[in-house]
Amino acid sequence: MRLHFTIVLAFFCFTFLGAQVVVDFEEFDIMAESFLNGSDGSGGFSSGDVFLNNNYNSEFMSWTGWAISNTSDVTTPGFTNQYSAITGSGFGGSGNYAVTFNFDNNMVLTGAAAGQPISGMYITNNTYAYLSMLEGDAFSKKFGGVTGDDPDFFLLTIKAFNGGNISADSVNFYLADFRDADNNQDYIVDEWSWVDLSSLGNVDSLSFTLSSSDVGQFGMNTPAYFCVDHIFADPTNTTRPTLPEFDIFPNPTAEFIQITHSENERLDCTILDANGRMVFNRRLDATSEIIDLKFLPAGSYIISLQDNDRSASKVIIKK
Repeated sequence: MRLHFTIVLAFFCFTFLGAQVVVDFEEFDIMAESFLNGSDGSGGFSSGDVFLNNNYNSEFMSWTGWAISNTSDVTTPGFTNQYSAITGSGFGGSGNYAVTFNFDNNMVLTGAAAGQPISGMYITNNTYAYLSMLEGDAFSKKFGGVTGDDPDFFLLTIKAFNGGNISADSVNFYLADFRDADNNQDYIVDEWSWVDLSSLGNVDSLSFTLSSSDVGQFGMNTPAYFCVDHIFADPTNTTRPTLPEFDIFPNPTAEFIQITHSENERLDCTILDANGRMVFNRRLDATSEIIDLKFLPAGSYIISLQDNDRSASKVIIKK
């Protein structure tokens, strides 16, 4: 397979990113060869200053969004192996990593990292998707076709939301690319590859969109999975002062939340959805106030308190 990101590049990444905060999901206590898929109803996973949303359907025992996994099966094809990375482990041989399933998912930056640049992350193929592209299956074609000449691709497009606005720029990363006239250049990613996101600027959340050349009557045939590990964020770069911690209760919530803080002045309260769009804004006049959230659909949201030059944020889950 052609190498896209050389060892030299990896060396420079670690040299210049060494002072940054690395989100590696290792704090999740998962049994060996197992996963967390949101069946506990938590609505997502927080790791460092990153929140990954999860939507679990208890009736069908299915999920979309993100899962946390350490499964290492790189040989079993099909849907039953949807939680494994084709590398067989996390980045650098680590245990845990994140798996995402859907055509369009999001990653939310929280705490001091919210609204700051993100340097990048390591990304690889999910085993189910990789083997489907390599050999084909009942639903998806073998990439390249019978002759190997079909110009197939599996593309990940990453955009940033900041302050409710989506970035004009995007970062494209090909999880598989058979478009070159020289078939020796065809590849399906089978290693952890560094994806540089510094060009996206300041980030509240990231949007991940998958597209494929293999499209049928009902949309994309290629399994809509990939894996992420070692996200590099740098909250220490911020020059924005932060507010003291504030409390939210209950969280998750079905209807109302109570916000309590220790500031003696009025604060602006803003709620953004997982795409970074503003869905609520109000001035808080007291140190403890109740906000009605019944109007919001179920999902994950970022709630921020701000004064003239300080802010603090948390993730809330609406059931």
